[in-house]
Amino acid sequence: MDKNQNSITPFTSYQKFIIAIVALVQFTVVLDFMVISPLSPILMKSLSLNPTQFGFVGASYAFSAFFSAVFVAGIADKYDRKKFLLVFYVGFIVGTLFCAIAPSYGYLLAARVVTGLFGGVIGAIGMAIVTDLFEINQRGRVFGFTQMGFSASQVLGIPLSLVMATRWGWNSPFYLIVVMATVMGIVMLVKMQPVTKHLSLQNGQQSNALPHLVATLKKKKYQVGFLATALLPLGGFMLMPFGTAFAEFNMGVAEGDLWIISGVTGIASLAVFPIIGRLSDRYDKLKIFAIASIWSIVMVIVHTNWGLIPMWLVLVSSILMFAGIMGRIVPSTILISAIPEMKDRGAFMSINSSLQYLAGGIASVIASFIVTQETPTSALKNFNIVGFVVAGISLVSIFLMSRVYLVVKDKLNIPKGPTGAPAPRTEPVLATE
Repeated sequence: MDKNQNSITPFTSYQKFIIAIVALVQFTVVLDFMVISPLSPILMKSLSLNPTQFGFVGASYAFSAFFSAVFVAGIADKYDRKKFLLVFYVGFIVGTLFCAIAPSYGYLLAARVVTGLFGGVIGAIGMAIVTDLFEINQRGRVFGFTQMGFSASQVLGIPLSLVMATRWGWNSPFYLIVVMATVMGIVMLVKMQPVTKHLSLQNGQQSNALPHLVATLKKKKYQVGFLATALLPLGGFMLMPFGTAFAEFNMGVAEGDLWIISGVTGIASLAVFPIIGRLSDRYDKLKIFAIASIWSIVMVIVHTNWGLIPMWLVLVSSILMFAGIMGRIVPSTILISAIPEMKDRGAFMSINSSLQYLAGGIASVIASFIVTQETPTSALKNFNIVGFVVAGISLVSIFLMSRVYLVVKDKLNIPKGPTGAPAPRTEPVLATE
């Protein structure tokens, strides 16, 4: 195969602005969602939570995000995507503020539900905007940068949040997120242009939310993407809630040093995402996904079976494990984003988001029942079982992603014109070899 088959199209200045906006919005939303996990030792000790209760704190966000995304799927393609994003971002800010002022476990649980109702949809809207404004041979680089919001939250947000939590209380990181998100909301309101091209493709055929949702769900080629989407996050969500607690209670990392793990693995992820993004724009996306998946399987099994080990080995193991997990995100996101037609993208991405959060909520609950702990400060038990379950799920995800790949290849094949000559192409072909 010619490695230059998919040419690298440069970005315009406005496209660069959109990449920055989506990445920074992603940073605040991901930080809000992820900060609960590294705060697990502090929260479990401060509020006397057992693993099951803590698992439900994470699951509450995920389940509420699922129901919100299902509702939004029917109306996501009826409005300007900029306005849609702003409405849900404001709701996310309010929900995060409720988290910051929550005085007890019950209030925190309710606040996470509110935050999930709004925050769970924002990622899907951002993906729809990116897919509308960027061609498929640009999306590897775009998603490589926008997904850096995840890494940046580890490099900057989580370490800072851990330091703030140990000094001023577990709720102080949520105040920080509220301030940052408010600034981002103002920038979007003033600088971002409307995103309305998808509205011209509706032709008045999908004026009602429910028919549009049902029509999107019934399309067989979309169903393959939905199934793959539901399975992909299971592994990460099973590991996430207790990863920091495992590092402290099982690996022997001091509470004051937990931020180092987040910072170092985040820096590594910052390097991985752009590299994977460029590779995904040039080479076979399925192969990249499969290699990253196999790598993550090996490292998850190794990591979850550690006992007391030196700090340097904790860091090496964490970096290698996250490199595999992060390496799956970009190629899978590109392939899945190529499935829907533009007129269905908002609905498709919202359904995708709902399935991700539903799977995440279920995974968090399952992990909370597998993992046990005798006291709030004793070692976690059965975390290695979670690792083996994650490995099995990752193997199945390779098969499902291969089905997505076939759907995308079929969609992007050059159709034949009436004389047998190639008809004009709307999107460039994928690298296939």
